[in-house]
Amino acid sequence: MSPPAASPSTHLAPSDPPGGRRAALVWGVGVSVYLVAVVFRTSLGVAGLDAADRFHVNASALSAFSILQLLVYAGMQIPVGLMVDRLGTRKVLTLGIVLFTAGQLAFALSPSYGMALAARALLGCGDAMTFISVLRLGSRWFPARRGPMIAQVAALFGVLGNLMSTILLSRLLDGLGWTATFAGSAAAGAVVLALVLAFLKDHPEGYEPAPVPKAGVAYIRRQIAAAWREPGTRLGMWVHFTTQFPAMVFLLLWGMPFLVEAQGMSRGRAGELLTVVVLSNMVVGLVYGQIIARHHTARAPLALGTVGATALMWAATLAYPADRAPMWLLVTLCLVLGACGPASMIGFDFARPANPPERQGTASGIVNIGGFTASMTTLLAIGVLLDATGDDYRIAFLSVFVLQALGVAQILRLRGRTARLERERLVASRVEAVHVPV
Repeated sequence: MSPPAASPSTHLAPSDPPGGRRAALVWGVGVSVYLVAVVFRTSLGVAGLDAADRFHVNASALSAFSILQLLVYAGMQIPVGLMVDRLGTRKVLTLGIVLFTAGQLAFALSPSYGMALAARALLGCGDAMTFISVLRLGSRWFPARRGPMIAQVAALFGVLGNLMSTILLSRLLDGLGWTATFAGSAAAGAVVLALVLAFLKDHPEGYEPAPVPKAGVAYIRRQIAAAWREPGTRLGMWVHFTTQFPAMVFLLLWGMPFLVEAQGMSRGRAGELLTVVVLSNMVVGLVYGQIIARHHTARAPLALGTVGATALMWAATLAYPADRAPMWLLVTLCLVLGACGPASMIGFDFARPANPPERQGTASGIVNIGGFTASMTTLLAIGVLLDATGDDYRIAFLSVFVLQALGVAQILRLRGRTARLERERLVASRVEAVHVPV
């Protein structure tokens, strides 16, 4: 059993880093890397129709771009978590920047479908190294009580990257074309690489982490097994699994085709609705972060409430009796989808107090696997169902409800045990604090 970990709601421990302006600067460099990674990750969301024309592929083959990218991303989460725990944030972020920038540039220049697939896999590998590194950076530079808000603000920068992709790249594609748009955007990778090399440090002076044992096979196995044994880690993974994927599938690939082909919108109007999702995400993220920081018990209700609202809005949209849903319903759907990203961050707030500092990267990697596995599965299911039904989006999007039902069942199974262990650890940490000599 891991040592008692302080709840984010407890007072500062003596070992907590102080935060401050220096912390904000260093952490800002880290989240700028994550922002660029999300721009590259979501760039296909506004270019899906262009990609289908460029590479002459159907819906299933088009979905393979995002599926492969997310498969690599999900598969890298535990290795990346171990790398962050072992090597530190600076080295892992540097490697990630090199890989996702190379992938974006290769995607711009790919003459064939096969080479473009390989480019997206390379991009996914680099992208996988960013978010866990940023979470670890925040925990090293800011006190633990700020954990929920720091995580939500980090996600907010990812949303900003999504917004930039939706607004800027879609316009650049129309004006400059495929190669110039994707190759030009790759320059942002060089900029953040320079920032990381010049300014980023793993931790403040005087707050060096404890030495990590040699990363042999036995150590890796112990890290993964210990993190997985914690109900909080597993609950966090299932919260991430259940909440993240509806919005990610919509923004990453299928939102634009659904709005254009099934709802008869222009690409410009569809892009505006995708922007609504992103803007809603930004607002809800700040609200959820404040609520959880002040009321830690609100985590599960917020996550389950978001799942319920998402399912309700998708059901209303798909069951609407007319061929096309009214604008007010589509706008409401997009506003609700905007809550999915902030709700997925709650998963990390379950895993954080369940694991000691030296295991945070590994635990975060396990949590992060959840949503991307669900997204990958749904992307594939929608593509296959569209091809099988002659582009019937109503049937294809029914796959959303199957994964939501699975995830909710697991959340309900694990939440009680996780809450009991958190209470026990909180009591133990307070008792220990009372007996520490002054």
